[in-house]
Amino acid sequence: MLDPSLEPMAAIPHQPVDNRNIRFSLDRAELDLDQLIPLFNRNAFWAQNRQREQMEQAIAHSHPVVSVWDGERLIGFGRATSDGVYRAVIWDIVVDHDYRRQGIGRKLVETLISHPHLQSVERVYLFTTHQRGFYERIGFVENTSTTLVLHGRSLEFLTPASEERQA
Repeated sequence: MLDPSLEPMAAIPHQPVDNRNIRFSLDRAELDLDQLIPLFNRNAFWAQNRQREQMEQAIAHSHPVVSVWDGERLIGFGRATSDGVYRAVIWDIVVDHDYRRQGIGRKLVETLISHPHLQSVERVYLFTTHQRGFYERIGFVENTSTTLVLHGRSLEFLTPASEERQA
């Protein structure tokens, strides 16, 4: 007998989601990391294999944090960091593939940028690889003047030589 998993799968037509059950939450305590990490792994190539402890730390230092739910299922997430006055950065916007193209991602971003901690900030930044058009439709524009990045470097160059000799 042949293994059924080796047979080609028939294309399953996309079924529209019943959005009446979709709920957006700003309650950080409600966030379920046991669902968030698999959500990233399934839907975000840029967030593969994130560690629970690191996500806990990132979320603890973010405000606001938005989760999107269909009943008890986590289907979307996003967070921001900001000084509340001058600058903010949007991070980790993800929506489950089954729920895309229904306005959920847009509402998720709008929920973040309309939050009282961000709504008066002079500039809101974000980084994206393939979703530029999505963010431009929300109102983001290219900013070519801020292209510097320090990739995970140790800050050893900040340690005075005298301290290194004492160590």
